[in-house]
Amino acid sequence: MKNNSWRRNGLPGWTYQSDALFQLEAEELFRKHWQFVCHISELNEVGSYKTIDIVNERGFVIKCEKNEIRAFHNLCMHRGSRVIAEREGICKRAIVCPFHGWSYNFDGSLRGVPNKDSFGETDFSEMGLRPLEIEIWHGLIFVRFKKSNQKNISEILKRFDCEISHYKMENMEPVDGSNWTDILDANWKSVRDVDNEGYHVRQAHPSLFDLYGQDYNDEPFFEGTSRSVGTFNTKPSKKWSVKRYRNIVENNNWLKLPKLQSRSWIYFGMFPNFVLGLYPECIIYYYEYPLSSTKTIQTGGVLKHRGESREKKIARYLSGRIDRDTAKEDQMLVKWSTEAVKSSAFNGFCLSDLEYGVKTYHDHLRKIIPVVNLNSEPIDYSLNEFNNKLLAKKEN
Repeated sequence: MKNNSWRRNGLPGWTYQSDALFQLEAEELFRKHWQFVCHISELNEVGSYKTIDIVNERGFVIKCEKNEIRAFHNLCMHRGSRVIAEREGICKRAIVCPFHGWSYNFDGSLRGVPNKDSFGETDFSEMGLRPLEIEIWHGLIFVRFKKSNQKNISEILKRFDCEISHYKMENMEPVDGSNWTDILDANWKSVRDVDNEGYHVRQAHPSLFDLYGQDYNDEPFFEGTSRSVGTFNTKPSKKWSVKRYRNIVENNNWLKLPKLQSRSWIYFGMFPNFVLGLYPECIIYYYEYPLSSTKTIQTGGVLKHRGESREKKIARYLSGRIDRDTAKEDQMLVKWSTEAVKSSAFNGFCLSDLEYGVKTYHDHLRKIIPVVNLNSEPIDYSLNEFNNKLLAKKEN
């Protein structure tokens, strides 16, 4: 992207440290956009569940009879307690609230109330669990806490269907022990800023540069999605883990992938916070969400093919080594980026053509939350009210 006319200064520094903006982002970005929960293989038995906690919302997905998967707010209709306390597990016959023992069927309907006659004339007919929107795409389960004008997952990610179908992701399963979670002292947008460009690969990621740094392409965000392709270098690699990895992968095409995919790491991004990585031997995913304006949770995992060969398992181990090094390197860059906006010397970004992905992601944020266009935080107004006025003005 070579064009001197586009906006190169990025978002203003206040947007990375504002508590009021954090509240607005929680509502407009994280409650109203699809959030990843798990892979369908993690809900094998009737009653098996996975929970999700994000920006003061609690939810869970559960496998019902007839293999149907449902999603609900993790909120008892009695006193608001969690009805499911653990991160994952299996409910044997019913969902039982650990506070007072109210129980619910797997379809969310109220099953039983201890000492029911002590509630007087209470009408229990509408006191089932509150459902969440749910969608399953290629075996990945997403939920949405509030309705919005965001499209369905199948529409948002439709342009990737052909590429991803080669990997048969719905038939994969999580790698035991591969899930990871880190808490970063950083604004969540700093994580996205680092992840949305490959300009830093040469300097900051020695292993990645050895793998594909000579031929890495970030496509700009388009209607809430992005795509980046790292095609393996044509020259021999120097690092032993990269050299060994390439030797195995380039001599095996387990899924009969097209040539580009069999020699590349391909990343798909979905606004605001989800990334899916397609590798020849496995699939990775990661996402983040804010705990506050300056604290973020980042988490991810790995999916493998069932019955993988010894060579594929070794390749997955080696790609995992590369990814672990990369994650540590990126997290340091994220920390430094968050520190930078607090400095009195910070005067905005200066984006390269190679960082156009950052610009287009920021454009998407500007469209949904136009208040981030302001050079300084409005302190005489409610940020939410001010943002709504800007949205209304834009529509008119």
